[in-house]
Amino acid sequence: MKINLPEADGTLVPYTLGEPRAFAPPPGPSASRVAYAAAHVVADPFGDGLDWDATLAFRRHLWSYGLGVAEAMDTAQRGMGLDWPVTRELITRAGREAAAAGGRIVCGAGTDQLPPGPASRDAVVTAYEEQLAVVEEAGAVPVLMASRHLAALATGPDDYADVYGALLPQVRRPAVLHWLGPMFDPALAGYWGSDDLDAAADALLDLIAAHAERIDGVKISLLDAGRESAFRKRLPAGVRLYTGDDFHYPELIRGDADGHSDALLGVFDPIAPAAAAALAALGRGDLAAYEDVFAPTVPLARHLFAAPTYYYKTGVVFLAWLAGHQRHFRMVAGLETARSVAHLAELFRRADAAGLFPDPALAAHRMRAWLTVQGVAA
Repeated sequence: MKINLPEADGTLVPYTLGEPRAFAPPPGPSASRVAYAAAHVVADPFGDGLDWDATLAFRRHLWSYGLGVAEAMDTAQRGMGLDWPVTRELITRAGREAAAAGGRIVCGAGTDQLPPGPASRDAVVTAYEEQLAVVEEAGAVPVLMASRHLAALATGPDDYADVYGALLPQVRRPAVLHWLGPMFDPALAGYWGSDDLDAAADALLDLIAAHAERIDGVKISLLDAGRESAFRKRLPAGVRLYTGDDFHYPELIRGDADGHSDALLGVFDPIAPAAAAALAALGRGDLAAYEDVFAPTVPLARHLFAAPTYYYKTGVVFLAWLAGHQRHFRMVAGLETARSVAHLAELFRRADAAGLFPDPALAAHRMRAWLTVQGVAA
């Protein structure tokens, strides 16, 4: 099957699609690693809310492959179009779905119900508490998301220690902390009290040590495998490192003699069947199969999360549409326009090379239709 795809200069080049890889759902979650896919949301093309049927069906797809769902995280456009009232409903509905499916779920709690601009320390704590209550009522493990309001308020590590120190004693079950690098959100530069990443790491480790019994783990998204590995070695026993590194996830999850990372990844949304197959191979000690499955997903991931990294959500939703998980390529706040035609054409190539289109004919048909609307004769 062939399609004409544009290069960066607009030149059309014939492309022949490959065969999809067969990734059968595993019998259950990975026994060797805890793995969550940060899930996207499906916009309602006729309104300002969500297509709830498609949004929740995608979460059932993730659970069917043995992956946990990381709900209402940045992949779901937190801080990039998804407001708090819709987020609250998303957490509640997803919690019910998780209970019915027997699926693992963590949910983001933040401060995005506050208006943009300065906020007081007490307002930040109260906002976190409100969202924590919603997450815990939904039966989910809370992720204390990095807060733009706290980043703007804090003058050093003591301010982070104060706010998190007020929140962690309140959680009903151990929570996940969240370090999202500025490549994912420039407003979070200097999180944990310093632009010096070594100093920030020290501050976060001090916080974890002070509240280790209240912390399930920490998600780190810095796209720096060496820094993540060094941080992981310093964690107290029993506190997990959930990699958020969408560039180096195979090596970090595989680990080494000093340990491994678990996973909470946006890239697991579009590559869920492959991720499940790789984790199953790792669980049975078949490292060759693990590498074979994950290797072709890495070029896709590196393109998907290319700078400006925070627009990766556009590619995630584009791939979900091409794979048949939703009936349109529209996004909350019109974010479908955030990536160029050439970028998404290359994403198509790389997803096909990884064998991720379950129905190549459908993917090609939708790609041609989309290119036609963009003024490209495919």
